[in-house]
Amino acid sequence: MSLLRETTEKIRPQDADARAKAKARLDQLIMPHWALGRLMDLAMDLAGMTGSVKPPVARKTIVTMAGDHGVAAEGVSKYPQEVTSQMVAGFVNGVAGINVLGRLVAAKVVVADLGVAADLGELTQAGKIIDKKVARGTANMARGPAMTRQQAQRSVEAGIEVANELAGATDVFGTGDMGIANTTPSTAILAVLTGTPVPDITGRGTGVDDQTLNHKVAVVQQAIQVNQPEPTDPLDVLAKVGGFEIGGIAGLILGAAAHRKPVVVDGFISTAGAMIAHALAPRVGDYLVAAHRSEERGHRFMHHHLGKTPLLDLNMRLGEGTGAALAMNLVEAAVRILTEVATFEEAAVSKANP
Repeated sequence: MSLLRETTEKIRPQDADARAKAKARLDQLIMPHWALGRLMDLAMDLAGMTGSVKPPVARKTIVTMAGDHGVAAEGVSKYPQEVTSQMVAGFVNGVAGINVLGRLVAAKVVVADLGVAADLGELTQAGKIIDKKVARGTANMARGPAMTRQQAQRSVEAGIEVANELAGATDVFGTGDMGIANTTPSTAILAVLTGTPVPDITGRGTGVDDQTLNHKVAVVQQAIQVNQPEPTDPLDVLAKVGGFEIGGIAGLILGAAAHRKPVVVDGFISTAGAMIAHALAPRVGDYLVAAHRSEERGHRFMHHHLGKTPLLDLNMRLGEGTGAALAMNLVEAAVRILTEVATFEEAAVSKANP
């Protein structure tokens, strides 16, 4: 049995008994009923995910998956491809946005190389990043498949392996990404899996101008036309119009769900990975926490497809796991509400009149 199949078969729905017990307690807290709104919804979800009315959330790990994309050759990004490996060095040196926000919420930041188009051997040998490289970047999906089906499955299973390696020291996972031009395959994945017209969901990525945006729309449409990905076959979609880091994110989510660990999903690229994971195993949706709504116009379509409402909306579009980091404090806040706020009976406070 493949690691992918073995993992998907381990994913179970949320624990209904733990959810019910959490709700019973939340109903009795010393405040007007459900006065903390979605934080209380989140607390109940976390109880169901972990199977505990005291969900463990202290040990936070954000995994930033990195990979390059052949479609960058089509001029869909403002930045050259070598920025991907340069940013990986920034992550390792602790100076990037994700490092700063990770420190803020006491989250460990782990970087995994799924397909960077550069030799990162020194960093892997020094133990500073995880080496799960499938290849040095995908092929140009505008001209043919981004990768083989075998490579697609390998990228997902690499993400599962990362989850398995980190699960013993992690209570809550966060997803992150790094890869120049990766909003282009993410848009293609969204278009194929939802049938939404490409112009309606294509955003500016790194901040491209109108002319480049129109060109990007044409490139995504061309990639879909050339490759004809099958919407009911998520590995085919990933292989034809995806990316190695997107597959890695999908695998990380699947692996985390199999371990009953909550996954805080970052922005547009991370949510493309979540869509692939969800298509492979719909039950994975029980373990997803949507961190924020990206400025990328297609992100809300992704959330709608997954049935998730993001916790934050700050006009962010950086990726790296930054939105996941910011949402980690809300995850911890939800648990503290559930476990530390007294009930009416515990505090000897009179309830509201019926």
